[in-house]
Amino acid sequence: MSRPLTKQEIHNLAMNIVGKDLEAKGYEFIAINSQLKKNPQFVCINKNNQRYFVIVKTDLVSDFAINYDVIWMETFKTHARKNHAKVIFAGVGLADKKNTTKSPFLNKEYLLQYEGLQYLDVSLN
Repeated sequence: MSRPLTKQEIHNLAMNIVGKDLEAKGYEFIAINSQLKKNPQFVCINKNNQRYFVIVKTDLVSDFAINYDVIWMETFKTHARKNHAKVIFAGVGLADKKNTTKSPFLNKEYLLQYEGLQYLDVSLN
């Protein structure tokens, strides 16, 4: 019998999706943090050695894009500037294939909402 994925398992699934996208785009991983509510999830560099902090957020699939908390993100951007890093946000929506109001189930098909990497401006406003 299948069971709903835990919040940690959903987060790990989303991180795998984003990690594969980053890898396909040529990023090299410096650090990976898969703990819930610990940011960033990925610290990586591109071919020019530019450092990036990558934030992964999960939610249920919806008609709207997965967004971040704007006020919190401004605080995080300050942290990125201090570390000479740029910020990438990746919103990932996941849901059970048969019922989009439920989380995905272990070893069952699921729906994915992923609009790619969103590069955020870290310069001062």
